[in-house]
Amino acid sequence: MKETLLKMKEEALAALAAPDADLEALRIRYLGKKGELTAVLRGMGKLSAEERPVIGQIANEVREAIENELTARAQQQKTAALAARLAAEKLDVTVPGTVPEIGHIHPLDRVQRDMEEIFIGMGFDIVEGPEVEYDYYNFQALNIPPDHPARDTQDTFYITDNILLRSQTSPVQARTMEKRKPPIRIISPGRVYRSDAMDATHSPLFHQMEGLVVDKNVTMGDLKGTLEMFAKKMFGEETKVRFRPHHFPFTEPSAEVDVSCFACGGKGCRLCKGEGWIEILGAGMVHPNVLRMCGIDPDEYSGFAFGMGVERVTMLKYHIDDIRHLYENDVRFLSQF
Repeated sequence: MKETLLKMKEEALAALAAPDADLEALRIRYLGKKGELTAVLRGMGKLSAEERPVIGQIANEVREAIENELTARAQQQKTAALAARLAAEKLDVTVPGTVPEIGHIHPLDRVQRDMEEIFIGMGFDIVEGPEVEYDYYNFQALNIPPDHPARDTQDTFYITDNILLRSQTSPVQARTMEKRKPPIRIISPGRVYRSDAMDATHSPLFHQMEGLVVDKNVTMGDLKGTLEMFAKKMFGEETKVRFRPHHFPFTEPSAEVDVSCFACGGKGCRLCKGEGWIEILGAGMVHPNVLRMCGIDPDEYSGFAFGMGVERVTMLKYHIDDIRHLYENDVRFLSQF
């Protein structure tokens, strides 16, 4: 039995010394309830009274040796595992950090902010109004009679006979003139809705920016000077403005306004279709009927108004050929801005 115990000790220590030793399995094998040491000790009942203390002492020494080696090897494995982990997770604090990519301002927002800054610099206030509007403010207060084609249900999103999704931001002008006394100098950017099929240049939802000035002795020359200043700030100092006669129910006289092509300098190119000029907005002197309906005396005050599409200005400024790019949220497109 003594030889068996000593041999067991030698085998156990050799097994524990192996680099890949499974410590828990070896503990169970030698020291468990059904382990080899327990099996040997069960045979101590057959020994004589003189042999039992001797074998018992040897058995205790064997158990202690195996337990000590198990503890030592467990600590070694723990230390080795920690060292391997630290080596694998080593950080070089001198390496520059990775800057997270931030989002981009949408080109529509960027252009609208630029437009607002230009007009704020000329003394305009920003005024907003409801997108769900009364028929009165969207049409009647703007001198658009009931039989006008713009009231057609094919062009306007009606909610009821008297309520609709505004088709322009001009209702904000009418509301402002009702509440304020001249002098008035405002712009009103916002979303508008028209029953248009989606294609490269049309959308049922788009953005407009209207402008309004009402004061004593306001002339067409003031309108031209304001729009020239806007065009130069928006498209470049060499930009020129051209007025062409037109008709709008809420202005008289009315004009469509072109700017000289900022891509070719007016020589003619693909952007301006060879004409050297690009249409950007409509404008005119506020119709006396509009002033009168809003409680302003047209014999004492005059004014001008203009309106432009933010999408159109954006497409021209960045040479975008399809309005749908502005709404498809394609990161490849948006990341260019």
